[in-house]
Amino acid sequence: MLGFAWLLLAAVAAPAAEQQYPEVSPDGLQLRKKLEYGAVYVKPGADFSSYRSVGLLECDVQFAKNWARDYNENELDLAAQVTPDDEKRITNDLSVQFNKVFVAELSKSGDFQIVTTQGPGVLILRPALLNVIVTAPETDNPSPSADIVASAGQMTLYLELWDGGTSKLLARVIDTEADESTGGMGEPANSVTNQAAADIILERWAARLRQALDEARNAASVSP
Repeated sequence: MLGFAWLLLAAVAAPAAEQQYPEVSPDGLQLRKKLEYGAVYVKPGADFSSYRSVGLLECDVQFAKNWARDYNENELDLAAQVTPDDEKRITNDLSVQFNKVFVAELSKSGDFQIVTTQGPGVLILRPALLNVIVTAPETDNPSPSADIVASAGQMTLYLELWDGGTSKLLARVIDTEADESTGGMGEPANSVTNQAAADIILERWAARLRQALDEARNAASVSP
């Protein structure tokens, strides 16, 4: 079985409100591990040790409810307010970056082959980034004065793992993380610092998944 070791770090930005997670999900997955701001669910009897191919679906990205409205209400410079085009650009960039980071991590050492088709022996990853909050987004008409922020923002990973041969749901991970790259100290925010902060979180999630898959394979190799 897959032993997830998803350890959360203290969040600088206020994370999403704590949720209650049932012991069994409506689709029959069992709660394997409670996280500080999330949970890991696994299908009883699921075995992740044999997968050598991974199919990564496009990552859906959604901002937190009313994020743009709330941001614009506090942005006095009308020209620097977030527009629908800004939202589309940011979500597209984050989706592309998610794929880039996860493919790079899972491709290390050639242990996993990244494929674009499903089938037996293929582990399908269905990711989404939800409740995305960008503290100081860089818009098409940025303010002439740089915003100083203690955290670039936060987002929630909603990742499902499916068997490519049977199309059965095997696991689900929900994990909220916030940027803490500044150590709580303020720094100017722009598109470069925002992407760097997002990359740190994405790389952490990708490394945890890779570690969990490696642990499942290693455990199976030493089992009698």
